[in-house]
Amino acid sequence: MKYFFFLFFALTTSTGFTQDDLLSDLMKTQDTTTELLPKKMLLTQRIFWGQKGLLRPISPLNIVNREKELKLRRGMLVTHQVLGFATLGGMIGQGIVGSRLYNTTGSNYSKTKDLHEGLGAFVNITYSTTAVMSLFAPPPLINRDKKISAIRIHKWLSVVHMSSMIATNLLAESGNKKLHRAAAYTAFASYAAAVIAIKF
Repeated sequence: MKYFFFLFFALTTSTGFTQDDLLSDLMKTQDTTTELLPKKMLLTQRIFWGQKGLLRPISPLNIVNREKELKLRRGMLVTHQVLGFATLGGMIGQGIVGSRLYNTTGSNYSKTKDLHEGLGAFVNITYSTTAVMSLFAPPPLINRDKKISAIRIHKWLSVVHMSSMIATNLLAESGNKKLHRAAAYTAFASYAAAVIAIKF
């Protein structure tokens, strides 16, 4: 059991690389041409953290504030990882309970359905919070995502699982069980693959 906790801690606290040394070097050699933001950012990052972002009146673009932003980014991405594992666990539980719905009748059906919907609410909350932690984190100092990499595969898969999650929720209300199940399986498979891609 202690090995499981060690493995879980190692997986959730590894961030791939840190940019503290790079930022420290910039602070020593800063001149007016130093770029504090990467050229490529997510739209959400550009809206909030870009040169004219919504948060720039509160956090002007300078070395000191960028150092704080990178610490905030690290914290948000660690939270993204931890909640990502919680979401994956919830998806597994929801899938197991959901498959039982097809073979359950009578009063047990109502209990099983309530449990499935409760797990669904948990998954939706953790999934949404996980997405927010990634989409709205301050941008990195430099963008190293130029070639096919684990990070890029993780991002591509996020488009698939986010679309599938939206479809799963919409189809849950439609009563079309086959399409709902297909969307849920697609969401789970692409989400699990995204977790595996970033970690292994």
